[in-house]
Amino acid sequence: MELLTVLLQEVASAAPGWAGVGAGIAAVGAGIGIGRIGGSALESIARQPEVLGDIRANMILAAALIEGVALFAVIVCLLVII
Repeated sequence: MELLTVLLQEVASAAPGWAGVGAGIAAVGAGIGIGRIGGSALESIARQPEVLGDIRANMILAAALIEGVALFAVIVCLLVII
């Protein structure tokens, strides 16, 4: 029983550090995702300029969804610290 208590204390003391790493990974992942969306949208607009409005609307929607998921991930990581 004592070993389990020690292990739980060790995991609890390491959690804030790993939560910070998780928040950083979530932010980097969101940046990469939005960058890919932007690049693909520009390429699509260059190929078919007549559908500019539709591509722009879909790009903004996808970027907002990625930002929302990243925000939830960062908040969960920060809640682990508290």
